[in-house]
Amino acid sequence: MANASVGGQWTRRRFNMVLPLLGTLPWAARAAGSLAAGSAPQRASRVLMGTKVDLVVDGVDSASAQHVMNLAFAQMQRLESMMSRYREDSVVRRIGNAAGKHPVAVPTEVMAVLQTAQRVYRDSGGAYDPTIGALLGWRFEPDQQAVPAASELANELRSVGGRHLHLDKKAGTAFLARPGMALDLGGIAKLPILSAGLQVLRSEGVTNALINGGGDVLAMGRLTGRPWRVGVRDPRSPARLLGAIAIDSYGVVASSGDYERGFMHNGRLLHHVLDPKTGWPTTGVHGVTLFARDVEAVNGWGTALMVQGPTAAPAWSAERAGSAVLSANVDGSVWQSDAMRPLLLPVAA
Repeated sequence: MANASVGGQWTRRRFNMVLPLLGTLPWAARAAGSLAAGSAPQRASRVLMGTKVDLVVDGVDSASAQHVMNLAFAQMQRLESMMSRYREDSVVRRIGNAAGKHPVAVPTEVMAVLQTAQRVYRDSGGAYDPTIGALLGWRFEPDQQAVPAASELANELRSVGGRHLHLDKKAGTAFLARPGMALDLGGIAKLPILSAGLQVLRSEGVTNALINGGGDVLAMGRLTGRPWRVGVRDPRSPARLLGAIAIDSYGVVASSGDYERGFMHNGRLLHHVLDPKTGWPTTGVHGVTLFARDVEAVNGWGTALMVQGPTAAPAWSAERAGSAVLSANVDGSVWQSDAMRPLLLPVAA
C-alpha cells in the first residue's frame, strides 16, 4: 500500500526480502557451458502493479520465449487494469464509487480475489482488511510522502471495515455497504495476477519458468536442469542472505515487509503496511517470508502477520501443519517454522 512534505527527515528505503538467485545465467556474464545454441534461458521485465515484474523461461528458443512472455505480460496487465485502485476505470474504483449506493458487477477473476480477501479478513481477525483503501492521507511514493493529520486519519478510519464488504457470487456482484469506503487489493491481488501470468506460459507449452514481482516469486519446472533458487534477505543487513529456498517442480515464495515503500520521519520508519485498526504503519516485524505449493495457502498472510506482530507467525504455523514461514522481527530476532528450516539452505559464498 502508501502531497505535501511534513516536518522531519525523509529517507527512502527500498529492497525486496526475497530475490531469485540467477547469477549463473548467461546474461550475468557467465559461460553458458553445455547449453545448446538458442536454448539459453530468456528474460523480460516490465513495470506492473507498482513494481518491477521479471519473467524467466528456460528450454524455449529466443523468438518463442519472447512471444509467450508477451502473452503473459498482456494477461497480467489485463488483470491489473481491473484491480488497481489507481486507475479511474478499474473495477475496484467502480466498487468504491458505488459505496453505500448499489452493488457492482465484477468479473470472475475479481470475484475470486475478493472472496480470498474476505476469507483472510475473517481468518486473521481483521488484521488483513481489503477496505484500507479509505486511508488516503498516507503517501509513500517518492517525493510525495505525507503523514495524515490525526483528525484526517480518525475520519478515514470510520470507513474501514471488511465486514461491510458484501459479495454475491451467484449474482456476480460486490458491494461496499457504507459511503466513503474504498478497496485496496494491493496485499492480495499480486499473487493471483502473477499466477495468471505463469498459467499463460504453461498453456503455451512452457514447462520451466519463474515470475518475480516485487519479492513475490512463483516458479515451475527447473532452471538449466537444476531447481530454481530464491534468496531470502536479512532485513537487518539487506546485503546478506539468510539462506535460499530451492523450488523444484512448483512453488510460491511470498514476502511482505517494511522495506518495500517507506520513509523515515522524526526518527521512525513509516511504511506502506498499515494496521487497519489504528491506521498507522505496523511495528514489531521487519518482514515475513512464506513458502507454499499453492498461492491460496499464503496469499494475504504476509500482510496479516505483520499487522499481528512478532507472536503471530508461531501461532499461524501451529495451526497449519507443514506451513513454512519466517518472521524477521524489529528486536533483531528471526523466527522460522519447523517446515521452513530444512527449506532455507545456506548460500555458498
